[in-house]
Amino acid sequence: MQQITAVELNQRLQGCETPPLLLDVREPHEFSYCHIKGSVNMPMSVVFSDYAKLEPEQETVVICHHGMRSAQIANFLLSHGFSKIANLTGGVAAWAGHVDKSMPTY
Repeated sequence: MQQITAVELNQRLQGCETPPLLLDVREPHEFSYCHIKGSVNMPMSVVFSDYAKLEPEQETVVICHHGMRSAQIANFLLSHGFSKIANLTGGVAAWAGHVDKSMPTY
């Protein structure tokens, strides 16, 4: 599975004509508290049943709080034919620590 750091993702998103799907797999209450701008919330439990709604060829970065849930979902998607999947190492906590220091943390 490919890993991407918060700094690398931020650089990738800067001036990007076609950004990757930022798939945040945290629970809705976590997502509402803080999230990376432009990300889409699909809780981990929902991904298992609704992954067919996602585009298998779309570049996708999977995001959670610290990178553990997102790593599980990234592996799940890879095992179901998705080819352009990356896990955000350290999750939104790393984003808050290295990219957007104004983001609330928990």
